[in-house]
Amino acid sequence: MTTLAPGAAFDFTKKLVPGLLVTALVAMAAAFLGSHYKGSMLLFALLLGLALHFVSDDKRCSAGIQFASSTVLRLGVALLGLRLTIDHIITVGWQTVVALAVAVGLTIALGLLLARLFKVESSLGVLIGGATAICGASAALAISSVLPKSAHLERNTTLTVVGVTTLSTMAMVVYPLITQGLGFDAVMSGKFIGATIHDVAQVVGAGYSLSPEAGDAATITKLMRVAFLMPVLVLISLVVRTREATKAGSVYAGSAAKTPLLPWFTVAFVVLMLLNSTGWVPIPAQSAASDLSQAFLVLAIAGVGLKTSLKEVTQLGWRPVAMIFFVTLGLALMAGVYLMLVH
Repeated sequence: MTTLAPGAAFDFTKKLVPGLLVTALVAMAAAFLGSHYKGSMLLFALLLGLALHFVSDDKRCSAGIQFASSTVLRLGVALLGLRLTIDHIITVGWQTVVALAVAVGLTIALGLLLARLFKVESSLGVLIGGATAICGASAALAISSVLPKSAHLERNTTLTVVGVTTLSTMAMVVYPLITQGLGFDAVMSGKFIGATIHDVAQVVGAGYSLSPEAGDAATITKLMRVAFLMPVLVLISLVVRTREATKAGSVYAGSAAKTPLLPWFTVAFVVLMLLNSTGWVPIPAQSAASDLSQAFLVLAIAGVGLKTSLKEVTQLGWRPVAMIFFVTLGLALMAGVYLMLVH
């Protein structure tokens, strides 16, 4: 592995500072708005970044913005591992784990099917399906980082983040009413909310708005969905690497085999989860890691917004909106039917 000389490392860091400062200012403004108006910090960061897209045209800022939207993102995803333990899997029960795994797979498959029906890029289907199935905006950003780079990838990621965050906020209000209308008890209501709402914050809000018991069930179920992020990323990486090797022929296939199948941040996620399972990580450290992960993700999505042209986003029209709605509806139907059958 090539290392940078001290002078080169200093020059590289110096290049990052202007862009990181701008991205940090956007992230701090989003954090203030999110806490003041009780909204999603990720959504505020994205919208503010989109409004300031012109800053990314300045060459002094481009390197730092790129660093925030890539490396900082991966650090944020890795730190999510300290939210989970093996006990979460045991608490949920193997039947629920299997049901969630099937739901995740079918939701991503539905996203791909709708992408074909609506004649848009398959990467958009993967992003929408994965974000809906796992953990909303965080999953969209993580999945985007392992997809093949393309001219439309950042635009598709932005669309997915806006869509799933908006629907997640709506679901936080509507889904508790649906569970009451269906006559679900507290645990069933919590499992439904945890299995269907996109973002962790909205799951917690919706679950505990019903009762502490429902909130606990919702949170544990949601964390189990978050745990599927790593297997999904590995599977996507494997498919992408195989397809690229096949397209490029046997010469490329040899070099592709040298590319790590597991992105480093997925390995870090699993290691941190296993470490957290030992009970050696103090609760203050877990809380600090969770806050740091949230800060990194807000910073990363601010960078994504800064890099994305709003004009390009609006050119896709109604199709992505319809896809996000139908994938969200499909996941809710799967969860509702399963819970009614098993209880």
